[in-house]
Amino acid sequence: MLLSEFDFKLPEGLIATHPVDPRDSARLMVASRDSGKITHSSFHNLPSFLQKGDFLVFNSSKVIPARLFGKVNGKDIEILLISQFSVIPAQAGIYTNRDSRLRGNDSLWKVLAKPGKRLQKGSEVIFNKHLSARVVDITGGIFRLKFSLSNNDFWREIGKVGEMPLPPYILKARHEQHDEQVDISDYQTVYADKAGSVAAPTAGLHFTEDLMQRVKDKGCDIGFVDLHVGLGTFEPIRTERVEDHKIHPEYFELSNDLADTLNQAKKEGRRIIAVGTTTVRVLESCCENGSVKAKYGETDIYIYPGYEFGFVDGMITNFHLPKSSLLLLVSALWSWEKILETYQEAIQNNYRFYSYGDGMLII
Repeated sequence: MLLSEFDFKLPEGLIATHPVDPRDSARLMVASRDSGKITHSSFHNLPSFLQKGDFLVFNSSKVIPARLFGKVNGKDIEILLISQFSVIPAQAGIYTNRDSRLRGNDSLWKVLAKPGKRLQKGSEVIFNKHLSARVVDITGGIFRLKFSLSNNDFWREIGKVGEMPLPPYILKARHEQHDEQVDISDYQTVYADKAGSVAAPTAGLHFTEDLMQRVKDKGCDIGFVDLHVGLGTFEPIRTERVEDHKIHPEYFELSNDLADTLNQAKKEGRRIIAVGTTTVRVLESCCENGSVKAKYGETDIYIYPGYEFGFVDGMITNFHLPKSSLLLLVSALWSWEKILETYQEAIQNNYRFYSYGDGMLII
């Protein structure tokens, strides 16, 4: 398959630069894979499109202020944290208890830099009088930085000098105007728990605490996994052939308790609905022979058309960028021809696209 096949034209005015208020007043398109029927509604009405017994799974990873500004040799440089340097191999391990696993050294990070040409191995980046970092390795445009602080001291200073890592297309649409006081809450799900993501799992941004309760009142179950969103999720595909793209590993966890509960729900014939592409990737990474195993580790699973889903029955997602791995994943759940039809209908009906945009339920 060629990447050019997964392109579409989007009017710039449909790129959402801010979320709606309240969150669940975003629009919702509901697409039935069985009938092909498209329904236009509001995210507030999501429970009316769910069935009693549905099991919704969310990604509870919390976005960190990963966009940092510093000086190297007296010149400005922008750093984007990607992920902690993991001590866990890329292959997922079996979860043996309920505790989160040590993921790595929080003073050692993989980062992107702009302009990257200002950094060399051994370069020191100064962020403030308390925090600095030194380049210890450069591989394929990714820099490994050793920060001067770790643990609580590191996170305290990151909270002072960092900004929420909004996607570049939002900043471009805003003419580079950053609104940290607003985005620090807007670019975070209401159920965010474990810090580690450098981009929001955006499908969950539409949920309010009230909507979560109404989903449960409908008779649905909810559960939480973690995938710390990084380069694997948002890196553009640069290969002409879709199959040649490689996903950067991202850390995830699925607990024993949740795996057991999900497997029981699956045996009972209940629908497993993933909230967001990152949740899909966790569940499919843990799936073996139609059930999921509790695991932790890193996943580089790459889902594109032709992939056969082993566990997920439906998903809630946003409207994604052309030629992105996220769009390919959605097109694997339904055909690209059908997804393109729904996207064209969304454009005709002025749906808002991308991270702060409207939502879609595919069932």
